[in-house]
Amino acid sequence: MGLVAALMAEPAYAGDGFTFSANSRLRYEAVDGQARAATNPSDQWTSLRTVLHGDWKQGPWQAVGEVWDSRIWGANIGTAPTTNEVNTLEPVQAYLRFDAGSLLGKGSKTTLQAGRMQMNIGSRRLIASDDYRNTTNGYTGVLAETSLKSGWNATGFYVLPQTRLPDDTASILDQHVALDKESLSSVLWGGVIAHQKKGNPYLAEASFIHFGERDATGHPTKDRSLNNLGLRLGVDPRAAHWDLGAEGIYQWGSTSASTAANAAHLDVSASFLRAYAGYTFKAKWKPHLLAEFDRASGDAPGGTYGRFDTLFGMRRADLAPSGLYNAVGRANIATAGLRLEVTPSARTDGFIGWRGLWLANSHDAFSTTGVKDASGASGSFAGHQVDLRLRHWIMPKHLRFELDGVWLARGRFLEAAPNGRRGDTRYISLNLTAFL
Repeated sequence: MGLVAALMAEPAYAGDGFTFSANSRLRYEAVDGQARAATNPSDQWTSLRTVLHGDWKQGPWQAVGEVWDSRIWGANIGTAPTTNEVNTLEPVQAYLRFDAGSLLGKGSKTTLQAGRMQMNIGSRRLIASDDYRNTTNGYTGVLAETSLKSGWNATGFYVLPQTRLPDDTASILDQHVALDKESLSSVLWGGVIAHQKKGNPYLAEASFIHFGERDATGHPTKDRSLNNLGLRLGVDPRAAHWDLGAEGIYQWGSTSASTAANAAHLDVSASFLRAYAGYTFKAKWKPHLLAEFDRASGDAPGGTYGRFDTLFGMRRADLAPSGLYNAVGRANIATAGLRLEVTPSARTDGFIGWRGLWLANSHDAFSTTGVKDASGASGSFAGHQVDLRLRHWIMPKHLRFELDGVWLARGRFLEAAPNGRRGDTRYISLNLTAFL
């Protein structure tokens, strides 16, 4: 079928018309013995995130609008909230999508999308729609996706990341409303190609993603120009089978040493590696035991900048919660761990995991704590982390409870570094989400 004929063909579509959905999550968080530098040793706050979603379909066309309202109460200046917690009355999504059908042959599917949108690209470790965080990442631009009957899938995009506003502490604490902005001063583009046949557990994926930024009025930046080349191989979990995989990302380009106008210009050479192996037992609770290793490079003394930048990636699925804890992310970290995941019923699931935490480079700040010893004299062991999550549907499809907890037993580095603290960190998060 030719291109014109494919575009003109209009097959029967199910589900034409308008649909509406909504969800609202109430969360209480508390932390004691905070690991992050320049924050209160102990703190707590309550947040509310409400999402309203409208979806209109007619033939191959689809229009989507989505408003997020993210608020917080009980915060104070000592552990100042950021736009990761507050973004009020924001139209995060407003896009038009066209289903071009079998444009590339029988059994294929191609879609084109333009407007404001959320994105989950590949493994989501560089570009993700963050679900644990109280706010999400939004992008404005174009996205094209295509899949072939043979199992090949490709995604390409050119977007402008939205800057969440307002972003000053006073306005955030007062829950002020301001429309997020996008501009050509911040650009994200790239593509992913993957192969996985339907019903086949084997996945192969390659990606290239570029992020570029420059100073905008009132928003100085580090003028990052980062290229990211990634490769991922994996075998999906199955009952009574092993699953395993690995992902590597090499990052290069340039950045400034700080946001100052006269900051030194540095070449970038950084990397990320993840490897894992697991086994799913054939039992009622579907226990899945997982061994995993993650390493994101840190910055060493010298003229080349080596700290890996995870850009807009998620962290909860791999490493730890964000929110008030927010201490362990994909930067200057080497960590190995074990995790046990269980699903007792269709209404309940959970996991518990342990990780040993080290600095990839002892001269750089550990992960996302801001704790640093530039001399490297405080060593590289950051501690042991125990992380758990329990989710239960109180009313299936309508009301879900979630408990998240972390215990961080600090190692020598987090206690001995010049801006470190002594004592363990304890974090708890209680969540109740209603769905309409």
